[in-house]
Amino acid sequence: MGNDAPGTAPGPSPMVHPQLRRLHVVSQGFTHDCALDVAVSRALLQRIAAGELPETLRLARPGAMVAFAKQDSAAPGYSDAVRAARARGFDAVLRLAGGRAAVFHEQTIALAHAVPDPAPRAGIHSRFARTAELIARALRRLGVDARVGEVPGEYCPGGYSVNARGTVKLAGIGQRIIAGASHMGGVIVVGGAERVREVLLPVYEALDLPWDPGTVGAVEDEIDHGAAPDPWTVVRDGLLAEYEREYEVAEVELDPETVELAHGLAAEHRPG
Repeated sequence: MGNDAPGTAPGPSPMVHPQLRRLHVVSQGFTHDCALDVAVSRALLQRIAAGELPETLRLARPGAMVAFAKQDSAAPGYSDAVRAARARGFDAVLRLAGGRAAVFHEQTIALAHAVPDPAPRAGIHSRFARTAELIARALRRLGVDARVGEVPGEYCPGGYSVNARGTVKLAGIGQRIIAGASHMGGVIVVGGAERVREVLLPVYEALDLPWDPGTVGAVEDEIDHGAAPDPWTVVRDGLLAEYEREYEVAEVELDPETVELAHGLAAEHRPG
């Protein structure tokens, strides 16, 4: 006979929390060599696909660069676009994912999330939606009227962009899949919206891409950050907090093998 009194229902079972997946988080950026910075994310993706590393997220401060897509590199005005970026103090790199030219600088956050997956093609749309909503949710907690969706006339347009008020773009995301893993990459513009506009005007003109410069926004223009000494850190911590709701997070340094592989890949991300 059990310990329950006759005629009474058994007491509630202890609540069992599902075990959170482990996520390595890397904050290192390579502002002195933007092509190497892109190659580091690619190296992580390749090593994770090979089963050599666990699921990894980078939230890093990048250098000033215009990240061109493969489609851009095939455009007649590509060389002029590269020269225009460099003339304004931005390096030119070839990005991992599709889309069109996007801008990174020291007041943006570069996000790169690589996940092992034996069948990555099946989850393309769900990963886009999940990442976009995570970014929007983090920004809403900071007081931004953040929404997922394309703003008419935005640069590097996409249905999973994150905007403020349905008016200005704050973040864009792209995706790459390889055998064994997926990669979600993104840029969140914390500050310096004018720098994005200034470099994209001649770059998009050279590429013959229509867009509305008024659609460029920045998080710090949407919130009252008060006495916060560094809005970049506030936004970065907000993003990390959202991942911590879903993962067991461990902040780690890049290992030497990944950095060495990235050095070997960097040349493929420099414009020819």
